[in-house]
Amino acid sequence: MAEIAQSMVKDVLDAFVNQDSRLARSVCERDDLVDGLNDQVFRELLTFMMSDAQTITRAVHLMIVCRCLERIADHATNIAEDVIFLVDASVIKHHADVKEEGEGKNIS
Repeated sequence: MAEIAQSMVKDVLDAFVNQDSRLARSVCERDDLVDGLNDQVFRELLTFMMSDAQTITRAVHLMIVCRCLERIADHATNIAEDVIFLVDASVIKHHADVKEEGEGKNIS
């Protein structure tokens, strides 16, 4: 998770500086991977806590770290969405680009 989030932040900064909407879109795509890993870690740590009360403190700390990494990825995604708007004049927040294509709307 940390490596993915770190690469997302690096890539979104590069996308902003270079006005590269393609790279910004790749950042948005990686957000789902980080979200999935966060969910997976949460479930695994919950299982450990249920089976051994001695692991609760360590597991909760790890959950907090994972949640913070997930938030970093979310922030990188928000910046990427803004880069896409800046470069392409396309709104993709909350998957608006998918809705617009279906409705035949285009922001320009």
